[in-house]
Amino acid sequence: MDYDVVIVGAGPAGLSAAIRLKQKCAEEGKDLSVCVVEKGAQVGAHILSGNVLEPRALDELLPNWRDEESPIKVPATNDRFYLLTEKRAIRMPSPFQNHGKFVTSLSEVTRWLGSKAEELGVEIYPGFAAAEVLYSEEGAVRGIATNDMGVAKDGSRKDSFQRGMELRGRVTLFGEGCRGSLSETLMKRFGLREKAKADPQSYALGIKEVWEVDPAKHEAGSTIHTVGWPLDRHTYGGSFIYHMADNQVAIGYVVALDYKNPYLSPYQEFQRFKLHPFVRPLLEGGTCVQYGARSLNEGGYQAVPELAFPGGALIGCSAGFLNVPKIKGTHTAMKSGMLAAEAAFSALAADETAGTSGGRDVMLTSYSDALKASWVWDELYQARNIRPAFHAGLWGGLAYSGLDHYVLRGRAPWTFHWKKPDHQHLEPASRHQPIEYPKPDNEITFDLLTSLYRSSTNHDHNQPAHLRLRDPSIPATVNQPVYAGPEGRYCPARVYEYVPDEKNQPQLHINAQNCLHCKACDIKDPTQNIQWTVPEGGGGPGYSVM
Repeated sequence: MDYDVVIVGAGPAGLSAAIRLKQKCAEEGKDLSVCVVEKGAQVGAHILSGNVLEPRALDELLPNWRDEESPIKVPATNDRFYLLTEKRAIRMPSPFQNHGKFVTSLSEVTRWLGSKAEELGVEIYPGFAAAEVLYSEEGAVRGIATNDMGVAKDGSRKDSFQRGMELRGRVTLFGEGCRGSLSETLMKRFGLREKAKADPQSYALGIKEVWEVDPAKHEAGSTIHTVGWPLDRHTYGGSFIYHMADNQVAIGYVVALDYKNPYLSPYQEFQRFKLHPFVRPLLEGGTCVQYGARSLNEGGYQAVPELAFPGGALIGCSAGFLNVPKIKGTHTAMKSGMLAAEAAFSALAADETAGTSGGRDVMLTSYSDALKASWVWDELYQARNIRPAFHAGLWGGLAYSGLDHYVLRGRAPWTFHWKKPDHQHLEPASRHQPIEYPKPDNEITFDLLTSLYRSSTNHDHNQPAHLRLRDPSIPATVNQPVYAGPEGRYCPARVYEYVPDEKNQPQLHINAQNCLHCKACDIKDPTQNIQWTVPEGGGGPGYSVM
């Protein structure tokens, strides 16, 4: 199937790009065909964010959105920021400034944006996973291919077999989200990091639950963040507690994936956090209704690669536009999609004017220029030093953050850099002691499989595993003896577990059907031996209020 523009990923960036393209068509009297493919079973099913929405980009994209029915209803009413010790919560000045922003479920917002795109004539195909990039003979991107459906684990065709589709585009925009598998392939093929002289990308893993709490404890619009306990002072991370509508509270914990201790479990750190005397009373008597996890980019300004390549561009978190100190990236992702759409529209219009429609490589160089001239680039530049400053530890990071935020205003004449990827920070288990985590009480804290059930994750068990080992011997020869099998701890879905073989030796077993598509394994595996590929379309989590 041929389109003018193919967009991979129905997230905020991809849908904003689709909407802006159709808006430009209406403004200029053109008719471009636009399609969006989404690996989730429905739009929003794979979207997770601890989301306080800054509406700046939305105001530009849909200026009248406040006059319409939407899921963006709860204005942020206050900001509270605490430093936690094991028993205390110490109030500190809040750097977040959430006045004028909205507490939302980003999966709900994304579904709403999807309906807006469809109203404008965008074709959206949920349940179709983009598995391969298509290239022209000259090497330019020419679209994507979805994977075959109905293939059994042994590679045979089931009765439900359906051949994958080639979706060919004159321009292809990749908005797969953080650590997108095709986006990573494109960065390597076209040397996008090298061209931009970008630092290695740095990541964190965010783990989130949505609770229904006692109405007497609910404060719609209240936003709370914490740093400190239970993490040690050398590991970056913190929590968010956002009071949504209808007595629901989003509570989550973010752990930077450049941590050193292989015994650390982000999931267990989150469970332990909920037991803090400051947090537990809010949840007591409540009900946990949904669980999920997703990786996020933390590299910021220094780690943004070159955005454009022959035939397409990276948008949203595929490139990495999260403002880490604000803990916000939806508005910057949306703006990147809008700017890419405008560049694509101009390039395709010029292509038609030249009488070479589809006959030459479309280059979106104006997209990179426009983004660097936009408020996105200025925002990322001002925030560039705060997250790397925490490599000096919690106290050094907090001290520098105060200096940068209140005195230097992000205009320091220096830039801190990321020197190595996250997986290279993991240290051998011999340098650390195992961490004793409390057993779940099944009221506030839960075992991992109970939580996984709340994510509505579903994969057809009889399909080829989408998580593959480049060298099957590495877990037994390196990961287990050197790092004490970290896969079972950094994964928040029990995909990886070591089980004894017939000789009572630990062997790695992969439960691919549990996968939350968080990408932590792709990022943190110490030897980069795990290859994350897309499963059959429609598989994965089924988020509704995340």
